[in-house]
Amino acid sequence: MKMRWGAGLLAAAMLFVAMPQAGAEEKISEDIYQWVQSTARQNYYFNKQHIYFGKDEKENINLNIITVPALKTYDSIQIQDVVSKRRWKGQSTAGYGDLAGCAEYLQLNIKDQTVDIMKHEDLDSDWGTLGTSTVKRTVKLAELSEKDVDAKFYHAIIKYAEVHAKEIAARTEKEKGTKITKEAQKQLEKGLGAPQDGKDASKDTKNKKKRK
Repeated sequence: MKMRWGAGLLAAAMLFVAMPQAGAEEKISEDIYQWVQSTARQNYYFNKQHIYFGKDEKENINLNIITVPALKTYDSIQIQDVVSKRRWKGQSTAGYGDLAGCAEYLQLNIKDQTVDIMKHEDLDSDWGTLGTSTVKRTVKLAELSEKDVDAKFYHAIIKYAEVHAKEIAARTEKEKGTKITKEAQKQLEKGLGAPQDGKDASKDTKNKKKRK
């Protein structure tokens, strides 16, 4: 039986009800999915109803960590490129004639300016899972060009989290069982993008300069 996208990780709530590429912006629910950008070959979205902050070993909220599912829909050239690379690597291409895009599960570290791609799933036009990779890949934002489309995507997610920090924190507390400490509450009141107290303040300022 073909797996549905998100099964075993975020369950049925994570399934997209969209048609790929043509008219994708109109078909994907704006109440659930945030469109970020479109290139000649891909459309980029993230699920704003399933974006959370992290938590530490004591179940306290960690405002430096953001977890979020992302979706990319492909055009015909990108589809051919994915299929060609799988053939070149000797990987199965069964079902890939119906490839429509991919889902990725991201963990962003605001403080370290890194993005961990925790899971990648190739999706067909019915949003069934064609292939899965669970090998974690880490991206360092400082090593990406300002014009890099993935860099723009990741920074857009961070910016969204900064603007909607209180909302995301409340959701994380409710759905993930985290506790918001006094220090975290103070940071939320100041704004997630504001420099933190102590030694990290200068580092945060340097990171913001790199993004400009």
